[in-house]
Amino acid sequence: MTSLPASPATVRIDAWLWAIRVYKTRSVSTAACRAGHVRINGNPAKASQTVIVGDTIRVREPGYERILEVRRLIAKRVGAEAASHCFTDHTPPRPIAPALGLPQRDRGAGRPTKKDRRDMQRLKGQ
Repeated sequence: MTSLPASPATVRIDAWLWAIRVYKTRSVSTAACRAGHVRINGNPAKASQTVIVGDTIRVREPGYERILEVRRLIAKRVGAEAASHCFTDHTPPRPIAPALGLPQRDRGAGRPTKKDRRDMQRLKGQ
């Protein structure tokens, strides 16, 4: 286990999200806060808002929402393993996309016939 730097008294939400590797850069983290994609304890968060241990952070990403609980405050970016000790992830598993009912053709079977094409279009609803 790698060691973490000393825990600061307060940390901005944008810096904390960047430090635990939710966002690649701090400016992207700040932009997400401004756009309303980050909530602290159910309330929209400004980038300058401070977090404390025990806060619940909700980060909206395309297709799902991550739910993180603050376990430790850090302001500097650290390795992925060390960052994982600073939060508890309560995110439910991502939903599995339903499989389409399209038939699979064998590799090397050649072009579909007119009948095959019509069957595929009927299944797609066209």
